[in-house]
Amino acid sequence: MLSGFMKLALASLLAGTLLSFFGITPRAVLDSVGVTAEDIQNGLVSTFAWAAPRMLMGAAVILPIWLVTYLLMPPRA
Repeated sequence: MLSGFMKLALASLLAGTLLSFFGITPRAVLDSVGVTAEDIQNGLVSTFAWAAPRMLMGAAVILPIWLVTYLLMPPRA
């Protein structure tokens, strides 16, 4: 798994170097799409605010079911 992360980091570094060689910056990409960094931050915050309560509600149901199922399983040989 660590090897996979290292390969991903190296590929990202090479891609970023190549993009900066051609003058492509994160700011230029965001400007061409018409999005600001503040828009992205607001979207992430609102996504978390929507998802967090639903994840907690689901966990309140799923975790006890999993625990009971785990405790009632026959022992492994």
